[in-house]
Amino acid sequence: MFAIPLAWLQLKRETVRLLVALAGIGFAVILMFLQLGFQAALFESAVTLHQKLEGDIFLISPQSTSLTSMKSFPDRRLYQSLGFAGVDAISPIYLGLGIWKNPYWEGPPASQTRSILVIGMVPGDKVFALPEVAENQSQLRLTDVVLFDRASREEFGPISKKFEALKATGGLVKSEIESRRVKVGGLFSLGASFGADGNLITSDLNFRRIFSKRGEGMIDVGLIKLKPGVDLEKTLARFRQNLPGTSRTDPKKTTDQTKEDFVVGDVRVLSKKAFIAFEQNYWKESTAIGFIFTLGTAIGFVVGTVIVYQILYTDVTDHLAEYATLKAMGYKNRYLLSVVFQEAIILAVMGYIPGYILCLGLYNVTRSATALPISMTLDRGILVLCLAILMCVISGAVAVRKVQDADPADIF
Repeated sequence: MFAIPLAWLQLKRETVRLLVALAGIGFAVILMFLQLGFQAALFESAVTLHQKLEGDIFLISPQSTSLTSMKSFPDRRLYQSLGFAGVDAISPIYLGLGIWKNPYWEGPPASQTRSILVIGMVPGDKVFALPEVAENQSQLRLTDVVLFDRASREEFGPISKKFEALKATGGLVKSEIESRRVKVGGLFSLGASFGADGNLITSDLNFRRIFSKRGEGMIDVGLIKLKPGVDLEKTLARFRQNLPGTSRTDPKKTTDQTKEDFVVGDVRVLSKKAFIAFEQNYWKESTAIGFIFTLGTAIGFVVGTVIVYQILYTDVTDHLAEYATLKAMGYKNRYLLSVVFQEAIILAVMGYIPGYILCLGLYNVTRSATALPISMTLDRGILVLCLAILMCVISGAVAVRKVQDADPADIF
């Protein structure tokens, strides 16, 4: 079967046709890579903050849908958790989207402001697994001082560069958030997401100064840290059974969903794993974004299949007389079919390589332009290669019917 590379000889005979086919397959490969890459970046960036939180159990409002659309609940619900055995420490977290003013904007005034995620915490609490936040605890205790995420999008201004330049002289970067003057007292690295283009961290008191309409004693996330060696599942079971409920609409303690994600009264209790899944499920199921990227991948697959089919069908038609001659010489349909499938696999692999290389560059450009964590992974590379081979094999399976119909008596 492989003694004579008939499939390769047929493909390279028409150089222009081969290059066009490889360009079409490469385009389909790039389209699939980009769609899958954007989808992965969406899900990864959506939970970057969750992954950096140093907690074992989290309390949120049952009405909350995502990190950028949190509903507040009374902080006393968090303090009630201190009565459970195994709880080591608690920390209230405040979240809000505020309007940040770019202090170095040189364009039209209308583009000077942008929405940014503001995170409030109690200074001294170990909330984030971010060394820079721990190093700047003293700055957080100061009035109207914030920490700025250096991985935020460029539209917020060259804050990190200006901060480093002014740091040597003792100066501070000054700006406005929600029309309140603030000073940047330090930097940290977290990263943008589809929900928030940038992040600020400040103290709980400064947060309430910025969002003056926030009610007293209302928080967005309750972080609970367990003592070393404490069993998480058993602690969650105790929360499920004994956490006081205060819901007026449903006075009974309600339990639903899973062992690591349930509602008791007016709070939702989640493990860290469930908290991450809660955010990802929102973007997967409650928005059109996940569907759009999946549809884009499917379109790339279909486009590639059609292109390869046209190439293979034309090639088979042009060589129909040769196929009929081989049949007359005694070659079986199985051999002729194998030649077409060999062509399909060769096209898939040759079209995949340039598509893969070009997509590495596109990932870098996208990462620089959007600050999203998009990068090539081994799993994605293998998945797209399999999809490329599959679309070429499907095309070959459709085009091969022409070979089966080749009758030497009709041809000659």
